[in-house]
Amino acid sequence: IGISFAAKPGPFEKPKPHPGWDGILKATKFARRCLQINMIDPASSLGSEDSLYLNIWVPHSENGGFMSGDRGDVIIVSVGYRVGTLGFLSTGDSSFPGNYGLWDQHAAIAWVRRNIQSFGGDPDNITLFGESAGGASVCFQTLTPYNKGLIRKAISQSGVGLCQWAYNKNPHKIVAEKVGCPTDESMVACLKSTNAVTLTMILKGPHDIPFYSDPGVLSQLMSSVVDGDFLPDEPGNLFHNAAEIDYLAGVNDMDGRSFTAQDIPSLSDKNKEIPVLLAAYTKKKGEAGLDIAFAEYISNWDSTPSQDTIKRTAVEIGTDYIFLVPTEAAVYLHAANAKSGHTYFCVMSEPRLLAGPNKPYHDWVGADHTDDPQYAFGKLFTTPSAYGQRHRDLSGYMIAYWTNFARTGDPNKEHLTVPVTWPKFTTSGQNYLDINAKMNESSVGKQMRLCFENKRNLSVTHM
Repeated sequence: IGISFAAKPGPFEKPKPHPGWDGILKATKFARRCLQINMIDPASSLGSEDSLYLNIWVPHSENGGFMSGDRGDVIIVSVGYRVGTLGFLSTGDSSFPGNYGLWDQHAAIAWVRRNIQSFGGDPDNITLFGESAGGASVCFQTLTPYNKGLIRKAISQSGVGLCQWAYNKNPHKIVAEKVGCPTDESMVACLKSTNAVTLTMILKGPHDIPFYSDPGVLSQLMSSVVDGDFLPDEPGNLFHNAAEIDYLAGVNDMDGRSFTAQDIPSLSDKNKEIPVLLAAYTKKKGEAGLDIAFAEYISNWDSTPSQDTIKRTAVEIGTDYIFLVPTEAAVYLHAANAKSGHTYFCVMSEPRLLAGPNKPYHDWVGADHTDDPQYAFGKLFTTPSAYGQRHRDLSGYMIAYWTNFARTGDPNKEHLTVPVTWPKFTTSGQNYLDINAKMNESSVGKQMRLCFENKRNLSVTHM
């Protein structure tokens, strides 16, 4: 643990190779995380500028859970990379091209390619895996020409490169103004000399951006950009670079719940709040797009829909526009461009652990954002008393699908048995697997809640 894969980067510069060390490196202590806002106390920061380290978990020969690498018999490497202002500040030109965090990830991938054989790994069988922003990062790493030949497989959960929040089409110089730097030719020198913590703390949330009125999750000033280098074109035009990569992507059926709750904390008027939420997502489609979308989402309402029905509709809207539509578009484009690469698509629908009568969440609440990693990483086997057998069963299913895919490119093939055969996603079939604790043959479906073509017409994903 705590192995340097690149030297400490200069401010707003690409990572440079690590100079190495003399003798034997004692890799027994975790490095500090990358400098970022403390999510528990947003008024403070945590982490360090010296943060380009990785950790390697190798399976042990004795019994153990997936957390120790044994259950799926795979080697796991976790990577630190620059985030926020230090990782993604861009002026939209050569002054600050941006994407420094993506370059960090690429440097880590290249390091693993060069060195993983020393840890018992296969350098020709690297699988990327990420969730949320990590899922979008995985997608970007498959799209850049710099990773051709380095990656064999990739898994994106609850985030792809086509999500609106994943990349910024209109970089701004508001960061300079907030820290007191000029926006003329001296801006670059001024920003590079500004304290890193100050730069990190200037945008503690979307409400610190005065001209952003989008839903909170879409108001991401610090995200990836089309820089003409790492991302030479719009993400939707780069899927040919992933033609030889096997790609598995999925969402949770209520990925947008927590984000929607932030944007509309109460629903007192169904004819006001729902259209306002939809208008933010469909504004590029104008009034006609809003009207079509509103009619689609309330088509199953009766004349007096319950509060739960209205809330669930709001969650479906947030899930569709923030996660589901972009992910469907990404797997469609991957399948359309694939040569040797195969495509798989899934939705996790297991209800929240704390959903139901006399519990914090309504009984209709399904899988929320970030619910899936605990199953994929086998947390339920390390703390068995906190979970039921159905949850451990689901965790076993996900570990089997994910590690089979990592080893062979096929989630159904290898040494771990799966409950249902997961069919490939193709442009004609558009199959997906509904993942939950009660899986059976009916868990295989085609398309999602709304017609895929209708969703593409209503969506505002960048394609």
